[in-house]
Amino acid sequence: MLKMLDRYKIKGTWFIPGHSLETFPEECAMIRDQGHEIGLHGYSHENPVDMTLEQQRDVLDKTFRLITEFCGKPPKGSVAPWWETSVEGVKMLMDYGIEYDHSMSHHDCQAYWFRSGDTWTKIDYTKKAKEWMKPLVRGQETGLVEIPGNWYIDDLPPMMFIKNTPDSNGWANPRDIEDIWRDHFDYFYREYDEFIFPITCHPDVSGRPHVLMMHERLIEHINKHDGVEWVTMGEMAADWRETHTAPEGAEMPLSTEEVLKKLNIDPTTMRS
Repeated sequence: MLKMLDRYKIKGTWFIPGHSLETFPEECAMIRDQGHEIGLHGYSHENPVDMTLEQQRDVLDKTFRLITEFCGKPPKGSVAPWWETSVEGVKMLMDYGIEYDHSMSHHDCQAYWFRSGDTWTKIDYTKKAKEWMKPLVRGQETGLVEIPGNWYIDDLPPMMFIKNTPDSNGWANPRDIEDIWRDHFDYFYREYDEFIFPITCHPDVSGRPHVLMMHERLIEHINKHDGVEWVTMGEMAADWRETHTAPEGAEMPLSTEEVLKKLNIDPTTMRS
């Protein structure tokens, strides 16, 4: 994947679990040294909604420090393992200066301000219908930029074989997936003056030859279109902040200086 991205002069964003970083430091150093962005992705790909508040805090603190030391600068983005977040977890991210998230799906191709705390009434067939016929109650918008995820432009569900998983696939023809992804891009390009196309790739899927070839064909198709720019998710989030005003009263991420001071990290050790 690194060879492919280098061939097309593309800088990507790699969300690396702490376990991978500590187990495969040489491979992760290749990602870092080629100038790609590195963000948070838990430690062992544990599901945030199944964890205690203490566990969430411990995982965030350890992985934040790991990436900060490894990269010489703190991460600015995060992906929740399993794309599942908690209200407490969102607050923790901003307390660590995280500026954007890539875990939600409120939109297909536009960034937006992360909204935290939505609630809804589940159907309970043991009760009268009027007790659960209630609309969604929207939560509070935050100062965290959301770069939306999209299961339909994620490589893993259709092309990863997982043993003993009933709905595991892995044998899909990449050309079928390519058609879906290309149609997404073509529709967005036709319908929007500006849009983002945040494909989600996993090295153990997209690093396989038949999928790499699919990516090459897709990149070449996208590059035929005027006005296309390949950027990291950090650059997407920064552009969004420059052109959109944060919601009034929204909690904002702490600055890098505030976070380093809080965590007792010497800022002189950071890279520019």
